[in-house]
Amino acid sequence: TVETAARLGLEVLTLYAFSIENWKRPESEVTTLMGLLKHYLRSELDTLLRNNIRFRVVGRGDELAPDVRQELARAEERTALDTGLQFNIALNYGGRAEITDAVKRLFAEMLREGRTPEAIDEQALASHLYTAGQPDPDLLIRTSGEMRVSNFLLWQISYSEIVIVKKMWPDFRQGDLFAAVEEYNKRHRRFGAL
Repeated sequence: TVETAARLGLEVLTLYAFSIENWKRPESEVTTLMGLLKHYLRSELDTLLRNNIRFRVVGRGDELAPDVRQELARAEERTALDTGLQFNIALNYGGRAEITDAVKRLFAEMLREGRTPEAIDEQALASHLYTAGQPDPDLLIRTSGEMRVSNFLLWQISYSEIVIVKKMWPDFRQGDLFAAVEEYNKRHRRFGAL
């Protein structure tokens, strides 16, 4: 999916890999997921570099285990100069937590600079999100047939088109991405206007 997104010329792809709520899963499952993450980072780094894909973590990465943080930092550093697809992986992520963290950072900055609450606007808050500087998603692909956004990019998806795919994420393939993009291309986006 990541390579295909890069070939399609997409600017940004964000995959929801591990939510804050996922810590409630059995410890053995969390350990397995983190092991798979480290394996993926090691085995796919050359693919990211070959395809000019820049890798970045969005979420509370500082709360992950040191060995996981080390692999993530290595991938971010090695791909930092890549200029193609921006590939975000949402780890230890939650949309509400992201907004809460953004408000805290914005408030701390305003206190340091002596600014009043009147200085707060959408742009000020957006500039403190994990995805600051990136465009809002045009398309949200929801796998597993679920009809909810599951606390994912709550601020950013306010005008995203949503395509529901019944397949579970591990079964999502290149053709599914093509079909979702094709469906998106048929839509007329109004952004609240007529």
